Amino acid sequence: MTDAELIARTRAGDPDAFGTLVSRYYDACWRFAYHMLGERADAEDVVQETYLRAYLAIGRYDERDQFRGWLFRILTNQCRNALTSRGRRTRRFVQDEVALDTAAAPPMAAALGVEDAALTRALAQLDANQREALLLKYAEGLEYGEMSAMTGVGESALKMRVKRGVDRLRTLLGPVDV
Repeated sequence: MTDAELIARTRAGDPDAFGTLVSRYYDACWRFAYHMLGERADAEDVVQETYLRAYLAIGRYDERDQFRGWLFRILTNQCRNALTSRGRRTRRFVQDEVALDTAAAPPMAAALGVEDAALTRALAQLDANQREALLLKYAEGLEYGEMSAMTGVGESALKMRVKRGVDRLRTLLGPVDV
């Protein structure tokens, strides 16, 4: 079933349809939240809140938007709220080594030829805005227009955030191919 069909069934009262949407996008949402927040429990909380908000707002979903983009817009805002409310705008290092080693790493780790844990540590040292832009661009494969619609940030600002993030990753990891 397509996302549009599942949304229509959800709106008609079929709870299993929304469960299918959750299953379809859960891993990507969790991976993004984990790398934004740096802790498993925080990522889980944010993803659950994201899906709750999406379910409650499904009646206002505009079919002209892609569901994935709409969902990630909610997720991005929830991550920002969590960072703000918990005072994590400063650099953050993941302290839970077991969680770090077993976390779902962004697909860009293999593409960059670096270890997942090394990339996770490097991402944790980036400014939250740079980390968000890099994850949306390279881990989720979004275009700048999609990122802009999702985050409310202009394309040129997003390009600069990505460039600065890549430069910082190069400093932290050595040369990378992004």
